[in-house]
Amino acid sequence: MKNNVPVFTFSIVAIIVGAALYKQFNFETLRFEKPALAIVYLIVFLFSIFILIKGFRKKRSEK
Repeated sequence: MKNNVPVFTFSIVAIIVGAALYKQFNFETLRFEKPALAIVYLIVFLFSIFILIKGFRKKRSEK
């Protein structure tokens, strides 16, 4: 149970930040509305995806 808490937390973070990043992107001009904020969103999104992949690999190696 303790190992599932970071996976659940980072999956929620990835969904929320990914949705915010998607909303910030303007598809007509192919630019972000607020580029500095988009960089922060992208860093957090990639970090949360990295933690999720790391957690899934750890689970697989334990089996």
